[in-house]
Amino acid sequence: MYASLHFPAQEIIDPQVFSFAFHGYQRLREAGKLLRPELLTIVDYSLSANTRRLWVIDLVRRCVLYNIHVAHGQGTGDEFAEHFSNRENSHQTSLGFYTTGDTYQGEHGLSLHLHGQDEGFNDAAFSRSIVLHGAAYVSESFIAAHKRLGRSWGCPAVATDLAPKLIRLLQEGTCMFLYYPDASYLSASQWLKKSAKQNALAGMLLPQNNKIEQESRP
Repeated sequence: MYASLHFPAQEIIDPQVFSFAFHGYQRLREAGKLLRPELLTIVDYSLSANTRRLWVIDLVRRCVLYNIHVAHGQGTGDEFAEHFSNRENSHQTSLGFYTTGDTYQGEHGLSLHLHGQDEGFNDAAFSRSIVLHGAAYVSESFIAAHKRLGRSWGCPAVATDLAPKLIRLLQEGTCMFLYYPDASYLSASQWLKKSAKQNALAGMLLPQNNKIEQESRP
């Protein structure tokens, strides 16, 4: 899948980040969590806020639909994200896999509810009002004036002019993955572990391998 994607004049997703995202996406799909599995959104928060670190990928047509700037929380860091939290009033971004919900009109205009799927890491996102919305501080002009992108209260905010179209595209059951190389998250996320299908396959192969080994012994 990764090899078939094209990144014309765009930032290229790190292969390892894509691997994590696609593996979790497949697990969520197996679990029936995705109503619209044709789209996958990836945010790589290990990158500078001044880079285009959000990608929307059409997995059917195998192409990148968007590659844009995205903000992180005030409590998460300045130009670079460093701290993440699932706590109310932390103003920090929450890592992990999300499914998109419905839209509503809020103080930032059209906004998109996000439902965190990683227990202990982002499952409080809905109650914290962590949503996808537009913001004036997500722009090239803001970067030029302040030497970095603006920051949210934990939301993955995008440019105001892009937000409505992007939100309508992603609403109602697509997958979003917010990545950072945090060892505790990567080892604990249920969506990054082997699926039941993979474990079953391993279980089917193991007895056969054991039998061959036993029969070859003198």
